[in-house]
Amino acid sequence: MTIETINFIARWGHVLFGITWIGMLYYFNFVQGGYFKQATPEGLADAKQKLAPSALWWFRWGAMFTFLTGIVLLGGVQHYGQMNNYIIIGSAMGIIMAANVWMVIWPAQKIALGMIEGDAPAAGAKALLASRTNTLLSAPMLFAMLAGPHYAGHGYGTAVGGTGLIAALVVIGVLEANAIKGRLGPIASVRGVIVSSLVLTAVFALMINML
Repeated sequence: MTIETINFIARWGHVLFGITWIGMLYYFNFVQGGYFKQATPEGLADAKQKLAPSALWWFRWGAMFTFLTGIVLLGGVQHYGQMNNYIIIGSAMGIIMAANVWMVIWPAQKIALGMIEGDAPAAGAKALLASRTNTLLSAPMLFAMLAGPHYAGHGYGTAVGGTGLIAALVVIGVLEANAIKGRLGPIASVRGVIVSSLVLTAVFALMINML
């Protein structure tokens, strides 16, 4: 099997698993969260026992296989000398988001759903903050993933580095620090996180293109 074939299969899998992962992320943030607030005690208990654990299975393994196929793609990018700033910041956001799933959201959700012992309200708040942060990063991450090979003048073969890249990585680091020990702020509401995600996309694009 040639490296071109491996790269194509990895790209196909990356998109397929990414759709599963981000689709479940949007479901949790835009649908399930609202339902949990309005559900009857019986409905809420049933959803926590049966629905949420199943959805979290697809969520976390979608994230895992998106990450693994992304690593394969990065190897292909390095092989062909196609690295650029968009790929770097997109990969940084994707890796952080996958880490949030497995190291923050999933452990906290197990407590929040009563699957293991712990402080359920605190765990729920921790999972929500990390999940909202992943939603915040999702639009700029996708923009960077597409811009890397397709944005004319800024895609494959362009220079790596510069003030814009450094500034974007610093912003990503600050947002992740807030996801671990911070506050929801403007991303507390569904509308707020959607608007913030689109604004962040524009900010990163301006950083990479103008700084």
